Amino acid sequence: MRPLEKDYAPSYKVYIDNIKGDDINGILREQLNSISDFFKTVTEEKGNYSYAEGKWSVKEVLGHVIDTERVFAYRALCFARKEKQSLPGMEQDDYVRGGSFNKRELKDLVNEFTLVRKANLALFNSFSEDELNSRGIASNNEVTVRALIFIIAGHAMHHIAVLREKYGV
Repeated sequence: MRPLEKDYAPSYKVYIDNIKGDDINGILREQLNSISDFFKTVTEEKGNYSYAEGKWSVKEVLGHVIDTERVFAYRALCFARKEKQSLPGMEQDDYVRGGSFNKRELKDLVNEFTLVRKANLALFNSFSEDELNSRGIASNNEVTVRALIFIIAGHAMHHIAVLREKYGV
C-alpha cells in the first residue's frame, strides 16, 4: 500500500512519486544492492568531485543520503512507538558541513550506507500495519510512518539521478 497525499507534506511528493510499486521493503532491499554497486564504480578521486563551486561533492551527496535516511528512520521509529512530541527538522547543509565526508574514503561511506540500510530494513520489516499508519509531526508537518519509508527510498533515488545527470557518475 502506498501513502496517500494526506500522509505527508507536499514537498515530499517528488520523492514518493519516484517510487513505483507498493513493496517498499523490496524496493529498499533492491536499492541496497544497486546503490552500493553504483558507488563501487566511482573512483576515490571522483568521490571528491563537485560539478560547481558551492555544490556538494559526490562523497557529500552520499553522506547526505546516509544522514537523511538515519533522521527519517528515527522519525519512523518514534511515530511507530506513538511519540506525541513534534520532532525537529534538519538543516541539510549544516549536516553536510558537519559530516566531514570528504575526509573519509568513499568505500567507507558505501559500507556505512549498507549498514544503515540493513538496520533500517530490519526495523521497517518489524512494523505492523497499525505502526505503518501511525502519524506524527516532524519539521512542522504531519507524516505517517509508511510515508517516511517511501520518502527514504525516493530521496535516495533522487540523489542517484542527480549524480548521474549533473556529476557524470
